[in-house]
Amino acid sequence: MHLLRTGASALVLLSGLGLLTACNSSSSSENVALNGAGSTFVYPVMGRWIEEFQRSHTTVQINYQSIGSGGGIQQVKSGTVDFGASDAPLSDQDLAQMTPVIQIPESAGPVCVTYNLDGLQKPLQLSSEALAGIFLGKITSWQDPLLKRDNPGEKLPTTKITVVHRAESSGTTAAFTTYLAAVSPEWAQQVSKGTAVKWPVGLGAKGSEGVTGQVKQFPGAISYVELTYATQNKLPVAAIKNQAGNFVLPSTAGTTAAIDAFKDLLAKDPRTPIANPPASATDAYPISTLTFLIIPKDGKDVQKRAALKKFVMYVVTDGQQGAAGLNYAPLPDAVKQLDVQTLGQLTVNGSPIQ
Repeated sequence: MHLLRTGASALVLLSGLGLLTACNSSSSSENVALNGAGSTFVYPVMGRWIEEFQRSHTTVQINYQSIGSGGGIQQVKSGTVDFGASDAPLSDQDLAQMTPVIQIPESAGPVCVTYNLDGLQKPLQLSSEALAGIFLGKITSWQDPLLKRDNPGEKLPTTKITVVHRAESSGTTAAFTTYLAAVSPEWAQQVSKGTAVKWPVGLGAKGSEGVTGQVKQFPGAISYVELTYATQNKLPVAAIKNQAGNFVLPSTAGTTAAIDAFKDLLAKDPRTPIANPPASATDAYPISTLTFLIIPKDGKDVQKRAALKKFVMYVVTDGQQGAAGLNYAPLPDAVKQLDVQTLGQLTVNGSPIQ
């Protein structure tokens, strides 16, 4: 994993740095610099959290690099960042291979299916069978009978289907493949789930920015991204059929309904996937995911550790209101309370952070 990506990703980093300098134009001998990296899925709301936090904490400068969840995890492992962000939580096996860290849910949102099709009168509708078939490479034409069944009365184009997927280790990929593995036994057996999988078909692109660029370039293309990337790039999103049999568009409300369906399990283990909720969640969007902050339990710099704890505390409490405005679902109270408790485990030089 390269530390920095070129092209559009470099612009993401530059814009983030520009945001930081704009919010922190004054210098101080007591300035604290925090560095984070990881999930592209969470980048839009991370930028807002940083901006809002720095308004009231002018001596804190936070740089977040949108390099993908896998890259963020690797940088936490190597000790080159103060915190990482990942849409895929670390397993017990992962945690055993790292210096002690805490991981807490920071937000939740829908992974949307975006496409480049002309002539549709309403959003594309996709059943789980059709979506799995497309990404398995079994459905190659927009004229496939299964797609026509999902979209009665629509004039689907004659273009071939071009699948686009993430090329690097990605938490968005983990969320998307978790859903596909839950709804398709064939996908679960042949491809499985994870931040990086062996794709049966398709073109690879780096980051959500790269994926949206590829979809815009190829008529007939289809891929998966966080909702804000689709809306910012004026790309349509598909309605996905949930277990209740309803075609649901990605939204904050649909993700909240998915969270609610798993709230008892989440209170016990916040790593519980919220994809493919049961039929009782009639309004739930089925491809939803929690995202996580990964933070070393201990550190040596007293000022940095204190600033980091304040920032993360803001993210999981007051910052949740701002997340809703960017298509992220606020965390339920039980998860927020668990986050606050977990933050109490952070230390500096082995002692509690004051």
